[in-house]
Amino acid sequence: MAFDLNRLQTLIARHGHVARIVIADVQGSSPREVGAHIWVWQDGQSGTIGGGALEYQAVEQVRAALSRPASWSAVHPLGPQLGQCCGGVVRLVYEIFDQHSCSVSRNGVVIRAIDVPTGQGALALSRIDQAARGWGQRPMPTWIDGHMIEPEHHPKAPLWIWGAGHVGRALVHVMAPLPQYDITWLDVAADRFPPDVPQDVNILYQGRVDQYLPYAPKDAQHLIVTYSHALDLALCDAILRHGFSFAGLIGSKTKWARFRSRLASMGHSPDQIRRITCPIGRPEIGKHPFEIAISVSSCLLERQVTQTHMNERIA
Repeated sequence: MAFDLNRLQTLIARHGHVARIVIADVQGSSPREVGAHIWVWQDGQSGTIGGGALEYQAVEQVRAALSRPASWSAVHPLGPQLGQCCGGVVRLVYEIFDQHSCSVSRNGVVIRAIDVPTGQGALALSRIDQAARGWGQRPMPTWIDGHMIEPEHHPKAPLWIWGAGHVGRALVHVMAPLPQYDITWLDVAADRFPPDVPQDVNILYQGRVDQYLPYAPKDAQHLIVTYSHALDLALCDAILRHGFSFAGLIGSKTKWARFRSRLASMGHSPDQIRRITCPIGRPEIGKHPFEIAISVSSCLLERQVTQTHMNERIA
């Protein structure tokens, strides 16, 4: 859950005044978690804070106030009076924006004073700002001293890691904390994965794991590190047919020479085959799983920086 400032600007440009309702705090049970939100404009809405009477009443209330920018919070008991059986209590933050009142972020964190004069809660807010600036830590959506704190939403590059063996686990361990990647981790069975998969990593598994390829974004980056050469080859073939922005395969130069020959016999041209990087990373750094993971992540980050600079020059 995060505050998408680009989405806010797009909605304002399209609809003028736009409201956002976010769950700021929960005591007891709630149909949605802190950070869940809904966008509201005069003749439409997007997202949900759980549906039901709470959402209906909140949307009607904020829509009636859309004529001018404002912000406030309200506490709502979830009980029989709302026809909901959660039994908890939620605090909702209501915010109405126009082109002159867009929120801004500082170090990737969006902080708004809602129910207190600006300046109160300075110590807690300073700690959050310091953690974001010094360590790149993204806070969870939080209500502190009348302030609503949320991480800024940044589009993430889809990264699909095929294989949950030693190298796959090291790759996920190294790359999951990086804010620029949306990681999907795949293997042939659930028991191939460790019990402590990072929270934001999506895991998928089935016997024919390559059947997930049609669901991968066309601009996804792929790292192929499975336990099976046959599966590696099937994935290379499928990725070349599907489309990708980057594909890397673990293996030696000998393995890659054999794969190039096999892929050519499957109908792929030399130019297509050269789009796959093998070996991945920097083999001279070492063959330990974490040495491989660090060198691979370094190569991907360098590639991202190069692409960003190219886009800036074009712009």
